[in-house]
Amino acid sequence: MNIYVGNLPREVTETELLEAFQAFGEVASAKIITDKLSGESRGFAFVEMPTDDEAEKAITGLNETDMKGGTLNVNKARPRPDRD
Repeated sequence: MNIYVGNLPREVTETELLEAFQAFGEVASAKIITDKLSGESRGFAFVEMPTDDEAEKAITGLNETDMKGGTLNVNKARPRPDRD
């Protein structure tokens, strides 16, 4: 399952994000989205977890929790809309 993580403080690293989700199960990837020009975090990330049950537990366990001063918004990612 692909998981959206919003309201992510800019100080959070991909390693820290990965470790937070690994508490709930196997994580295939954790990618913080960065600005193409500055390279700084855009304040959100995507985490891929292969097991839906573990992903649901991570969403429930991490949504609205504090990470480095920011209250995380964690939910199932919506598919990207097709671009023409």
